[in-house]
Amino acid sequence: MPIDPTQPYDDQNIFAKILRGEIPAKTVYDDDYAVAFHDIAPQAPHHILVIPRGRYVSWDDFSANASDEEIAGFVRAVGAVARAAGVVESGYRLLANVGLDAGQEVPHLHVHIFAGQPLGPMLSR
Repeated sequence: MPIDPTQPYDDQNIFAKILRGEIPAKTVYDDDYAVAFHDIAPQAPHHILVIPRGRYVSWDDFSANASDEEIAGFVRAVGAVARAAGVVESGYRLLANVGLDAGQEVPHLHVHIFAGQPLGPMLSR
C-alpha cells in the first residue's frame, strides 16, 4: 500500500530494520551515508536499492533536512553502486517513488537502480 510521505518517520519500516541488522539483506555497498542491497522482488536483471542511513521518508524530506555531507555522500553512493554493478556502459535507470500517486511503499527514501535489459519507455502510455 502506498504511503503518505508527509507522515513522521516510522522506525518499524523494513529499511529501518535492515539498517539496524534486524532483517538480512544481500548488501552490495555500505558506508557512513548509504547502504545498497538487492531487491527481494527484482523487476530487472539488476535491481538494487540504495538507501540513506538517516531517517528520511522521501526525496523531499531528504533534500530539505539532510546535511550537505549526507546529500553528497548518498548521491556519490548511488553512482558507486552503479559502477560496481557494471551497468554504466550499457545504461541504467534510477527511480525514487515519492508519495501516494507514485506508489511509494516503504516510508524510507530509497533509489532503485534498474539495469541489465532494455527498460522501455519511462511511463506507460
